[in-house]
Amino acid sequence: MKMKEPSVLDYFKARLNPWAKEIPDIFAGETWSSEDEAAAPEHEYSALPAREEGVPFWQSIAATAWKSTAALFFALIAQIQLDSQTPNPKAGIALYVMSAAMLIAAILTDEVKFPSSSAVDTNWLSTSVKQRGLVIGIPAMLLAFLTFGGNSFTLINLVLWGVAIYGMLLAFWEPQKNGFRLWPEKIKGWFAQPVVSLRFSAWGVLLLVVIGVVIFFRAGNLEGIPGDPFSDHAEKLLDVSTILQGEFPIFFPRNTGREAIQMYLTALVSIVFGTGLSFMSLKIGTVLIGLFTLPYMYLLGKELGGRWVGLLALLLAGVSYWGNVIARIGLRFPLYPAFTAPTLYYLIRGLRRQNRNDLILAGIFLGLGLHGYSPMRIVPFVVLAAFGIYLIHRVSLGRKVEVLGGLVLLAFFAMMIFLPLMRYAIDQPNDFSYRALTRLSSVERALPGSPAVIFLDNLWKSLVMPFWKNGNIWVHSVTGRPALDVVSAMFFFMGLVMLVVRYLRQRDWLDLFLLVSIPILMMPSILSLAFPDENPSLNRSGGAYVVIFLITAMAVYAFFKAAWMKARGRLAKSSLAVLGVLLLGMLLSQNYDLVFEQFKRQFDLNSLNTTEIGETIRDYASSVGSADSAYVVPYPHWVDTRLVGINAGYPEKDYALWPEDFEMTLGQMGTKLFVLKPEDTQALEQLKTLYPQGVVSRKESIYEGKDYLLFLVAGQAPIVQ
Repeated sequence: MKMKEPSVLDYFKARLNPWAKEIPDIFAGETWSSEDEAAAPEHEYSALPAREEGVPFWQSIAATAWKSTAALFFALIAQIQLDSQTPNPKAGIALYVMSAAMLIAAILTDEVKFPSSSAVDTNWLSTSVKQRGLVIGIPAMLLAFLTFGGNSFTLINLVLWGVAIYGMLLAFWEPQKNGFRLWPEKIKGWFAQPVVSLRFSAWGVLLLVVIGVVIFFRAGNLEGIPGDPFSDHAEKLLDVSTILQGEFPIFFPRNTGREAIQMYLTALVSIVFGTGLSFMSLKIGTVLIGLFTLPYMYLLGKELGGRWVGLLALLLAGVSYWGNVIARIGLRFPLYPAFTAPTLYYLIRGLRRQNRNDLILAGIFLGLGLHGYSPMRIVPFVVLAAFGIYLIHRVSLGRKVEVLGGLVLLAFFAMMIFLPLMRYAIDQPNDFSYRALTRLSSVERALPGSPAVIFLDNLWKSLVMPFWKNGNIWVHSVTGRPALDVVSAMFFFMGLVMLVVRYLRQRDWLDLFLLVSIPILMMPSILSLAFPDENPSLNRSGGAYVVIFLITAMAVYAFFKAAWMKARGRLAKSSLAVLGVLLLGMLLSQNYDLVFEQFKRQFDLNSLNTTEIGETIRDYASSVGSADSAYVVPYPHWVDTRLVGINAGYPEKDYALWPEDFEMTLGQMGTKLFVLKPEDTQALEQLKTLYPQGVVSRKESIYEGKDYLLFLVAGQAPIVQ
């Protein structure tokens, strides 16, 4: 009879019960190793007997996973040296070297093993094609391409595009035994006997708790973090306004050009949530995009190491300062990891399982991602790297032709989804590529040095970004600190070491691919040759965090699995549980502080208080004046007057009134309000000359150094010159 697998709840019950004779093994039944490891000797990772009475504690510790534990503590202290107010890089490097040495010793003595996925299917990729689908899809695709001219989505080209996608899916999609075709029968059966049953398990409760924590980190205090928009947000909202007014561009050329997904999503959010054209609409949309990434983090982890690795990947990425900040900012940044994650998931599954449908889905998500954020344009090179690495390893023997066919199929479906933007890129190549070229070449400014030297310097800075400095861009990072928290960084380092050693010993293509994919996914930041000060950056390297947190999760699981299985008795296991709780507390508290305290404080200090000024104008318009009799006098490096209108509740209105146009207000009846920067004494004197009866007051801001002046002119008849 098969014994019931102990749950997390069972473990904590035993932990709290002083009379419990045994503490259950919560890792029992977990997928731990590949088919190669399945034949390992029985003594590996076997549960050791409880410590005998009278045996000194140090002897009990000596029998545990002491080498990997030492590696962990060396890595912890190393990262603390790097992530401090006064960093000590020499000490950090030395301690990391010691950590690597201890970890390698632990690996070579089989004390710890990096988790790997279960056995995969050995089927060959199918090469069957349904000609009926081609008959439908190819003509529709050609017609859709022709009708996408003019940079506009229309009912006709959308229908043709949809028919083309349907036809190609019909031609290449392999029916599954438990696939979509069974859904109608299941739905019909449920309506015949509608029964709803709810089942709860300890694992399900744990998963819900993790999801709840992640949602809190990602959506908590969204109204206040970040607080004020900046000019890029005004540009985005103008694009969204274009959609709401009935125009449907494929590409938005304003402000050096933007892809479409965020604009259409924000338009939908503004209607569904009733938030209108506002900064909150942008933030809600990008937070939802960020949350979309996380199920695929779980699936990737589960595919490569089991459900515990999946849960850890979900938690680590979900609460991470890196993922949280780029998702909250209200710009397109989270679209890069959001589409990188499913592309990698289906790509890896497709190659490992030789499943054509997975490769089709990888192509679909790749194509969708190209409509999202320009750094996604590097992901096709990640796909090529995956296939290239796969083909040079033994796993591809005898199936190279089929694998190359899979690459062609993936690329074809990516092209199908990319079709509207591909037409725009052909019609308007300069607009499509302008922003990328301004960073890569001398289109906007001359390169500040040798391209090779800049590239190598950028590469190094990006590779050490998780441990050292993530750049100096205040709008999407806490400047001058590592991209990862201390706990994530140390486990990521341990994961890198374990991955490298395992590849050298086993030559698994997937290990090499994971390692190679990180610098490729960082290339959109690394290739900022004309503006090297913009590198490293969390936003343009965002796709890399998918792999980084995946490796980190695998390292966390590897360490605790090894330590748990080798722990002797209650005291050792209790100590390990305490260590896990302490590390979890460090993880959560530091990421909370980074986002909800440090990033908020930094952002509020550097952003301009257009929200306060907008509220002032809204209060004025609803009391003594009107929305059309308020003005903001522009001043260098001060507020974007379009954002003032957005925050005042008049998103189509730009409140700018330049000093040379002051006299135009003389013919306006009623009360008037002028908002000025305190340093703009010349404009203030000009207003006093025009309106000697005007009253000047200083509006105190909640942010230090951001007060502004209000010049109020009481209602009067127009002055005739």
